[in-house]
This record gives sequence, C-alpha cells and structure tokens, in this order.
Amino acid sequence: MRAAPICPRCRGPVAPPNVWSSAWTCSTHGEVCPLRPPRRPCREGLEATRAEARVPVWTPWPAPLGWLVTGFADAGDERSGSRAVAVALSGPSPVGGLADLILVAEEPGIGLGASYAGLPGPDPGHGFGTSAPDAKVDIGGHPLPLWALPTTETAAFAGEALGHWLWAVLWPVSAGALMLEDLRLRDLREADLDLPYGAACPRLGA
Repeated sequence: MRAAPICPRCRGPVAPPNVWSSAWTCSTHGEVCPLRPPRRPCREGLEATRAEARVPVWTPWPAPLGWLVTGFADAGDERSGSRAVAVALSGPSPVGGLADLILVAEEPGIGLGASYAGLPGPDPGHGFGTSAPDAKVDIGGHPLPLWALPTTETAAFAGEALGHWLWAVLWPVSAGALMLEDLRLRDLREADLDLPYGAACPRLGA
C-alpha cells in the first residue's frame, strides 16, 4: 500500500507545503487537497476517517443484502481536515457477479469523485442536472435526485447533499442497476452503526 499522498484528480505526486506556500501542489493541477493513503475497512479506520471529516461520510443503511464496507479514503491534511471522503463497499451486483461502489462526499473543486468516475473533473460538468434525474437516494427521509454521468468504464451518478457533491461510482457498468433500489444513506459522523466489513477495495487508492 502506498504511503505518500497523491493528487486526487490525476493520482500524480504532490509537493508538500513549504516556506513559500501552505498548500500541497500537483505539477498538473496546481494547489490540491492531497489524497491520503486509504484507511483499512475496520472500526479503527472508520474512527480515523470520522475524526478528520469536514464533509459527510456516507454509507447505505441498511446495507444492500450481502454488501460489505471495504475501506475509507480522504483528501485533505492536518490543517484543513478531510474536504473529500470516500467510502467503498463491495457485494453482489443486482444483475449478477461481484461489484464495487464508492460513495464520495466532497466540497466543490476537489475532484475526487470525478477521478473515480473517470471524468476530467473536478465537478460534474456543463449541463449537469438540467434533465430529469436518473436515480434517487433517501437521506433523512427526503429523496435526493442523482444524475447519470457520461462515463465508459464505470456507472457514475452525482447530486448535491447538504451543500456538498455526492458521487456514487460503480464497477462494472452493469452494477449501476443498484441505484434503482431503495438506498438510504446515513452520515457515519452522526450514526454509530455496526457495519459489516470485508477485504480492502483496491479501487480506493487507484
């Protein structure tokens, strides 16, 4: 597992703050919130993620049948806290086979969700949200619309929740059918849930 932070958009190396700048910088994208090494799927990984999070830590709850939490990732540093948080889950696809889901909450301009989706980013892009939504999730009893994004290697959806971007990115593309189910999201900063954990998802740090 890598030990150094990387750019949340291109996964390239980042330079740490120095005497001239308090920001982490990518040679391609300039000042960025560094993507830190993934945290293990366990109670300790969750607690470390919650302690740093400045955005929601979303997970579907109740979890879809057979699905397990498979890791956490965040972008930020000790000064700013985590301004983007990703939660990975893995389980059976509704159309057969195994699937992965990464839920991302982030401030505008970070680019973590777009990078998992395979988009240039950092945000959903021009024309987003102007048509009828393609899916919905429930947050606190309120339906939140999500729109499908033009991706090829993933099924990706995005919307806005509590003033932040919410991304749902699934592999393979056919696993996007999961978003047609009744998914209810909980913010793990505010809910102490007995989460089921599985083996670490390699997509989190890729």
